[in-house]
Parts: sequence; C-alpha cells; structure tokens
Amino acid sequence: MRTRSTATFPPAAVPTRAATRTRLAAAASVVGIRQVNGLLPNNRIGIEAGRALIAAIMAAGGPTPAGTAVTPVRSGGVRGEWVRAAGVRHGDRAIYYLHGSGYVVCSAKTHRGLAARLSKATGLPVFVVDYRLAPEHPFPAAADDAAAGYRWLLEHGYRASDLVIGGDSAGCHLTLDLLLQNAIAGTEQPAGAFMFSPLLDPTLTLAERRDRVLPDPMAPARTGRRLIELYTAAEPADSPRLRLTIPAGTALPPLFVQASAGEMLADDARQLRDMAATAGVACELELWPGRIHVFQALPLLVPEAGPALRRAAGFVTSALAQSDSTRRKRVG
Repeated sequence: MRTRSTATFPPAAVPTRAATRTRLAAAASVVGIRQVNGLLPNNRIGIEAGRALIAAIMAAGGPTPAGTAVTPVRSGGVRGEWVRAAGVRHGDRAIYYLHGSGYVVCSAKTHRGLAARLSKATGLPVFVVDYRLAPEHPFPAAADDAAAGYRWLLEHGYRASDLVIGGDSAGCHLTLDLLLQNAIAGTEQPAGAFMFSPLLDPTLTLAERRDRVLPDPMAPARTGRRLIELYTAAEPADSPRLRLTIPAGTALPPLFVQASAGEMLADDARQLRDMAATAGVACELELWPGRIHVFQALPLLVPEAGPALRRAAGFVTSALAQSDSTRRKRVG
C-alpha cells in the first residue's frame, strides 16, 4: 500500500502480497530469531551476542557485492566509511547514511552491503557514519555524532543541496533529529531524506500494541525497549530530542518513508507521515507487503528489497534534481 501527502516523484505500484520467500522468512524468524533475541540478557554478554547475531543476519541476507570500494574515515571525532559500488566515483554529490541499531547494535560495517546497493542504484558514493553506541555511550552521543558527520561533509566541500540523508530504524530517529536541529540552528538542509522502517517513538508504545496483535519476526517490543533505554538512560521520555515532533512551518526537505506493512514499526511510519503532513512537509510513505524490519537490507531473504531500493534511489535522484532546479532559479 502506498500513501502520500505530497508527491515528490512519479508513483510506482507497490505489491499487495508478499512473495512466498518473504512470508517464509518472516515465519521462520518468529520461531527463531525473535525467540533468541527475546532471551538474550540485558548485560554485556547479551549485548555482544546480539551484536554478533545481527551482524551475521545482515551478512547472510545482504552481503556486500563484489567490487565494492570501502574507504575508512577517521577525522577528528568523525568515524565512518565511504562505500562505493563498482564503477562509482567520488563527485559533488553523495548520500549520508545513518544506520539502525536500537542505538546499541550494528555499525557501518554491518550496513556495508546495503550502502553498496544504494550506491549502485543511485550512482553516488555513500558515507556511513560509525556513531558511538550505547551502553558505552548514552544519549546524546549518537545524535552528536550524526550531526558531526553532516558538518564534516559540509566542511569537506559538499553543499547541503547536493546531499541526501538516509537511515533505517533508529537511524531514522537520528535523521529526523538532525533535520529538526538544522531547522532550529538555521543550518542548510539536505536535498531530501529517506527512511526505512523508521523508529519515531523510542518508548515503543505504538510498536508494542502491534507486537501484541502480530508478533514481530525480529524481536519482542520489550527487547527493543530495553536496548533503547540503554541509550536514553536518564533522559526523560518526553525530552524534545527523544519525543520528536515537527512544528508547523518547520523548514524540512522532502521525506520518503518505507516500511513493511506488518512489522512492529509500521505505525511509527504512519505517524511520521501524518505528522509531516500536518506540518506541511512533503512526505511519501510506502508500506510494502510483509513483516521484515528493514527488509531493504536483506535481498537474499526478501525479493521485494530490490524494487523497494530502486524506489528509494528514484527519490534520491528526484530530490537532487529538484534541489538543482531550485538553486538555478535563485541564481537566475
């Protein structure tokens, strides 16, 4: 199902039924990965086991394509890596990517395969920031690192209008926070932002309601909440940096959101779309059939990953073209 507030590029048909392989992957995950994640203790051993498990899933379901070029970045407090698909060169434009993790697991390396496929689909280099993880680094470490990565790109020759930000899960929360902080500070916004399976409510209240009706294949909502609380720590749940809202008239770039219709964060995606529409921000939401969280990262398990990623690439191309057009009109 595809819903929208303001069109940003030509629509495409979204399948109404998940592929057999997608349904089988979800069913197997409910009795496998979900159960394991639900049993992991919320201590150092459990966290390390969870990190290893998710890394293995990402590597198996979405390996890095052959020929991918990876360039590590260590610059002041900024850590990350440039990822370029075979044949893609550095230029004036780029994607800035904020990986998901529940703020506790994953890294630039776990998302290298997804970044490489984004690079191939868009023809652009992708910079994936390696923000600090909890519990070693609680709030606002990840948000500070996300902002530092964006400033680093601007300081190294990229115009904001030549950048598109992307993220998945908790990385979407970081993306929206960055955009809102840009608006407050008067920092120039990127040309657009795309989000896969966005986390909007760190308390996972909406997610828990859905999880009770239809168990999420990846993990119980309570497990996700425990992870996020390692990051939010002593910060109040209603903190404006955690409970993100888009005030009316906020100058944000166009947003593009995808989620699985049956996943735990589907209602977060809907709420983000509705909040953006109320604030007058262009936001397109695509709900793809299935139940796999961030399915775009797992093309070997979920056949819909490829078409969905091409849709995201189409948004990137369109957002940059619109940004170009706007800049030419200002100059003219």
